[in-house]
Amino acid sequence: MDTVADAKQGLATNLRRMIEEADHLLSSAADTGDQAFDAVRDQFSDQVRKMRDQLDDLEDAALYRAKRAARAANHTVHEHPYSAMGVAAAVGLLIGFLAARR
Repeated sequence: MDTVADAKQGLATNLRRMIEEADHLLSSAADTGDQAFDAVRDQFSDQVRKMRDQLDDLEDAALYRAKRAARAANHTVHEHPYSAMGVAAAVGLLIGFLAARR
C-alpha cells in the first residue's frame, strides 16, 4: 500500500513540476507579437491553470480521505481496544516468525 501512495505522490510531484515548467515557458514567451501564437499561448495558459486547480483538488481529496481513514481507525481502536491489541500482537508475532526464518 505504501508503494501505491509513493507512486501517487511521485506522479503528483512530477505533474506539479511539469505545470510549473509550462507556466515558466508561457511567461518566457510573453510578447512575441504574433496574434495566432498569442491566442494559442492564452489557451495553453488557461489549460495549465485548470490542471493546477485539478491537481490541488486531487491533493485536497486525498488528504481528506487519509484523515477520514485515520479517524475511523482511531475510533475503532477506542471502541475495541482489546481486539486492537490482539491484532497488533498477532501481526507482531507473524513478522517476528517471518524474520526469524531468514
